[in-house]
Amino acid sequence: MGDVRVGVRVERGPVGPVVRPPDATDLVVLYLHGDRRLLAGSPESALDLAERLALRTDAVVLCPRYRTSFPAALDDVHAVYETCLAQGSRVVVAGERLGAGLAAALLVRLRDMGAVQPQCALLNSALLDLTLQAPSLMLNAAADAGFDLTELRLRAGHYAAGADPVNPLLSPLHANLHGLVPLQLLVAGTDPLLDDSLGFAERAARSGVTVDLRVRADAGALLPELVPAMADFIQVWAPAGQPARPA
Repeated sequence: MGDVRVGVRVERGPVGPVVRPPDATDLVVLYLHGDRRLLAGSPESALDLAERLALRTDAVVLCPRYRTSFPAALDDVHAVYETCLAQGSRVVVAGERLGAGLAAALLVRLRDMGAVQPQCALLNSALLDLTLQAPSLMLNAAADAGFDLTELRLRAGHYAAGADPVNPLLSPLHANLHGLVPLQLLVAGTDPLLDDSLGFAERAARSGVTVDLRVRADAGALLPELVPAMADFIQVWAPAGQPARPA
């Protein structure tokens, strides 16, 4: 049995919470979590956003767990994505912080494999460069009381597990971005990760990718726009489809 919250059903699935709106369609949003410390957290931290997004889009929102090191985390996300496709779902990939970086890395991996890509991807406050050399990491550090660059470097080193930080599947900012699906990037101007989104959006646009970059003054201005902006982007690139199959 699942919990009923704000008109949606939250089920405890084998790979993480599954949020089903009342009028679910065949569209699945694979939402990859990331908390204020950027590399820690659990899928449950994304449930509030997932519920609101499900209601606005009629999509089932899946918040999968993934392991805490590379490349195992990417393998976990890829496996869940393939399972969604095998069940006949259309898929949108989204995420925040490290989860957004994993979403971008999945796009690169799928493109390189010649595999089916998602309908589109949405990246919120994305961590896309584990070299951690972006100027905004220092310039905007004081604007986020929960941000600690020293701790981030330690966590990033653990996550990389010895991999070269410019590996494009670890740091998608360094990948060839040609041929990716439409992207939306959402970020606050005071975010320490601002430069990751700006750099990725510029490189993707130069590669011919459709990019919707939205920068707001601060987190307080961005937060109310997150779900409406994501829902609007999804409805453009993955419009409502058929009713969902029985679970």
